[in-house]
Formats: sequence, structure tokens, C-alpha cells
Amino acid sequence: MARQNESAEGRSVRLLRVGEQVRHALSDILMRGEVHDDVLASHSVSVTEVRMSPDLRHATIFVKPLLGADEAEVLSALKRNVRYLKGEVSRRVNTKYAANLKFLPDESFEEGSHIDNILRSPKVARDLQDDEEE
Repeated sequence: MARQNESAEGRSVRLLRVGEQVRHALSDILMRGEVHDDVLASHSVSVTEVRMSPDLRHATIFVKPLLGADEAEVLSALKRNVRYLKGEVSRRVNTKYAANLKFLPDESFEEGSHIDNILRSPKVARDLQDDEEE
């Protein structure tokens, strides 16, 4: 039986709330150009999701550069500036510990596109027509 304070995915509401606060803080920092890095200054970066560990000491951050351009370069720049970002996030999000930040590319857009292509394929369309005829 699931606890009352857990979501359907098994993560507590508190973890989701803190993750969303971290996401907003990082988005704001990157949008305002507060990180003094040429790569980050020349790219718009979306912070799509933040997953917090149960003890709130680690944050896994999923990012996607606008149009997916230079993804490896942007991730490298974020990792180079992780100390500054950690300090800024800890100032904006009031938690007992400053979470360690880990940046990963967001693959959900590619996965969604792949699934969409599969559903639009002629083979799947033929199978769906067969189901409707029955």
C-alpha cells in the first residue's frame, strides 16, 4: 500500500516540490545569463526535469539546448560551472544541504518522436484497420 504522501511514480510530494524549485532556480540562472561562460551565453538551455534523491543531497538535472544544437558542448559547459550553479541554487532553494548537481541530456523528446514514428508506420496502421473491421 502506497503512503499518502507519495505520487503515482513512488516519489514523495516533497521530493517533487524541491525538484521543481531547483528546476525553476536553474532555469532563472541560465535565462538571465548569470553564468559567465561563452558556450552558455550563446545557447538557450531548457531545464526539463530535476530528480532529487530521497535525502535531497543529489539532484539529477535533465537539460536540452534549444533545437538540440551542440548538446555535448552545452553539457560540458554546465559541468565546468557546476560549483557556481550549486552555490546559486543553494542560495535560492532553502534546504539543509546544498545538493550536488549532475547534468544529463534529456532523451524524452527523441523517445517521443520515435514512438510517434512507429505509430504512424503503415504496418501499425494496417493492424489498427484490422481491429476496426472486427
